[in-house]
Amino acid sequence: MSEKKLGFGLMRLPSLDPEDPGKIDIEQTKQMVDAFLEQGFTYFDTAWMYCGFQSENAVKEALVSRHPRERFTLATKLHAGFLESKADRDRIFQTQMEKTGVTYFDYYLLHDIGQDHYKTYTELDCFHWLQEKKAQGLVKHIGFSYHDNAELLDLVLTEHPEMEFVQLQINYLDWESQAIQSRKCYEVAVKHKKPVIIMEPVKGGTLANIPEAAERLLKDYHPDWSIPSWAIRFAASLDNVMVVLSGMSNMEQLLDNTGYMKDFQPLTEEEQKLIRKVTNQINSNIVIPCTGCSYCTDGCPMKIAIPKYFSLYNADRQEVKEKGWTPQGEYYDRLTHSFGKASACVACGQCERACPQHLPIIRHLQEVASYFET
Repeated sequence: MSEKKLGFGLMRLPSLDPEDPGKIDIEQTKQMVDAFLEQGFTYFDTAWMYCGFQSENAVKEALVSRHPRERFTLATKLHAGFLESKADRDRIFQTQMEKTGVTYFDYYLLHDIGQDHYKTYTELDCFHWLQEKKAQGLVKHIGFSYHDNAELLDLVLTEHPEMEFVQLQINYLDWESQAIQSRKCYEVAVKHKKPVIIMEPVKGGTLANIPEAAERLLKDYHPDWSIPSWAIRFAASLDNVMVVLSGMSNMEQLLDNTGYMKDFQPLTEEEQKLIRKVTNQINSNIVIPCTGCSYCTDGCPMKIAIPKYFSLYNADRQEVKEKGWTPQGEYYDRLTHSFGKASACVACGQCERACPQHLPIIRHLQEVASYFET
């Protein structure tokens, strides 16, 4: 397992064309890879579809063909969205080896497990298939990335104790989120004694561009620390965390991250308290001021997960526009497998009568439906 806690996420590489992530700036990527390795970091994370399906090619050109294999560790993933048969598993895996130019992967993940993808991976026997890849020496460590609730994570880890690690979305804004459940998912991983790799520690750039009042709190305390560094430090301070992935898209971000992560010091209790203040400050600007008490859900005839949907809506509205894809829509889709959609609301008014915050829930559900369902 990796010694230093910072990993290079290869999902948002520098691009020659802002409209086409597949047109990767290979020369700048080479410089960033070299600088990362020179400072003693080793972990690189890619996937089949990153950067318009070009990230794994960039790995070969910028990393594998230029550095000794023992100097780095490489992770990639199999995504259920591209699987229609068992034959697809080996076809994709073989193509990934050719694209990256390696003879084995240090870490291989079943990508983006949730209710829907868990069903696909189970039906196509992907867990057993991955164990076979490890037995053949083609993969050293097997695990999965996860976007769903803590209850399902507990089930997956109970049914598949052979999985060696889990990759979770954890950041200080999602830590207590009702819908994303960062803290609860982390605690499930700890319970199962599985080390955690963290994705989205800066929430795709959202925690690099926080409201001015929140930024002032951090800058007054540590004028020399960058705003995103607080987010990565928060994630890396968790005891059970093996690697924190940062999707670095320019040299400035890389040098900032490697600078403070080279000799990483966990956040102090005082700094943790400050992060909680900052979280409250950011959340004070949320679109729907739902406290998550769930009084509204008990008598809902359509079984709509009202607080969870509001939490996802608030989270997505806080994302920076430049990020593009965000995970909240996926969480929403998965929740609708178990609960009624926001659009299923029949406007009976039961929820509004029960709400201690007196929120116009029916109107907000309409907003959520038009946002996530169209």
